[in-house]
Amino acid sequence: MVYAIFALSAGARAAVQIATKFEHAPVAYILSAVAACIYLLNAIFLGRESASSWRIARALCLVELAGVVTVGIASLVVPQELPDATVWSRFGIGYAFVPLVLPVLGLAWLGRTRAAVEKEPGGRAARATGRSDG
Repeated sequence: MVYAIFALSAGARAAVQIATKFEHAPVAYILSAVAACIYLLNAIFLGRESASSWRIARALCLVELAGVVTVGIASLVVPQELPDATVWSRFGIGYAFVPLVLPVLGLAWLGRTRAAVEKEPGGRAARATGRSDG
């Protein structure tokens, strides 16, 4: 649910910024739009139980973590390159650092739930589809 809220928040912010003042800070606004897309995709894939969905969600969490760390560092080291804040600027300070913590929590949740599913004979995903995704 947190991912869906962040997708809506970051997406709405990016949409308004892109529509009204794109030329002022295009990189910042595009980064916010990318973050919104990642949050939306993770809202979808974190809720699914198939092995392939979990792999996608894990990759999205890793990309998200790399993005927030990279943009966070860049916003401190070369602030002139990001004249307006993004969701990931300064490690998500404008969102109470939730963008920095969220991918870590997502990865932890994936690890915990994946281990629980694998302990079950056949796993929930295998029983639901009648096969194993591997």
